[in-house]
Amino acid sequence: MLAVFLIVAIVGPLVAPYSPSASLSTTNGVPQPPSAAHWLGTTQIQQDVFSQLLAGGRSTILVALLAGIAATILSVVIGVWAGYMHGRLTDDFLSMLANFFLVMPALPLLIMIFGFLSPSGASNDVLIGLIIAVTGWAWGARVLRAQTLTLRARDYVESARIIGERGWRVIGFEILPNLAPIVASSFLFTVLYGVGTYTALAFLGLVNPEHWSWGAMLFQAQNADAELSGYWWWYIPPGLAVAFLGTSLTLLNFGIDEFINPRLRAAGVTRRQARKSGGQALPRRFELGLTPVVRARTAPGTAASTAGISTAGISTAGISTASAGTGAPDRTQEQTS
Repeated sequence: MLAVFLIVAIVGPLVAPYSPSASLSTTNGVPQPPSAAHWLGTTQIQQDVFSQLLAGGRSTILVALLAGIAATILSVVIGVWAGYMHGRLTDDFLSMLANFFLVMPALPLLIMIFGFLSPSGASNDVLIGLIIAVTGWAWGARVLRAQTLTLRARDYVESARIIGERGWRVIGFEILPNLAPIVASSFLFTVLYGVGTYTALAFLGLVNPEHWSWGAMLFQAQNADAELSGYWWWYIPPGLAVAFLGTSLTLLNFGIDEFINPRLRAAGVTRRQARKSGGQALPRRFELGLTPVVRARTAPGTAASTAGISTAGISTAGISTASAGTGAPDRTQEQTS
């Protein structure tokens, strides 16, 4: 699903049948429903909705990716360095900075910042992505700091510090590789945050409406009362695009969580592993507090040998019991038992 959206972001504006800003008619002021000429209908000024959807995907995904990359870099630098410098003034300052941005309301701050942007600045995807990243790095920094605190006390980290390795090398070669899955999960979460935030800002009209994005489509549909008038083809496609893009990022984040979490990793048994285990694979959902165990199926030859040994044991027990009945000492009976 995410690959489809990435392809749309790359080739969408190139394969759009019409220009998203072109008015195909200057006399008809009523949005037209989907047809063979316009797959998703037209807007109030006869702009092709399908072309706007293809063109708006590039801006939405680009801003979200830029925001995710910038916010992840900030969270790694601040969070890992603060955790490594635990107990020092640097840790206190960086933790205070992360806590400040963590409790600050992001949307009012972004509204205030975007209010000072020029129309050209409100159309710059790189600038918008960097501004959104300023408000989206704090949560990842807190998580990385907590994980770094657990890693800095490990033996291999202490050994690197004892032999005189510099701090940046200990972080880059000893601590950061063990944080790679968490960094990837934080990146996906921040990209998801960028999608929602950019769509919300565009829907509120803080982004240049002529700069096409899925939020700008929702903004224009809301201004034309498309929902009240029943023009569903104007606002449902961009809304579904945002929803499915967020769903793809969330599912990918769940997959990374199953990979880094050993308890969830056990639930991902493949069908081939299930057949090898004789249908006794781990359940997809298991009860909390119980550790599931896979028992291998016993081979037929092994089962026969085991049965023979058990029969021999029973015969020996019978002989011992018979000997006990002939008046053998009690000590012999106990030893035979």
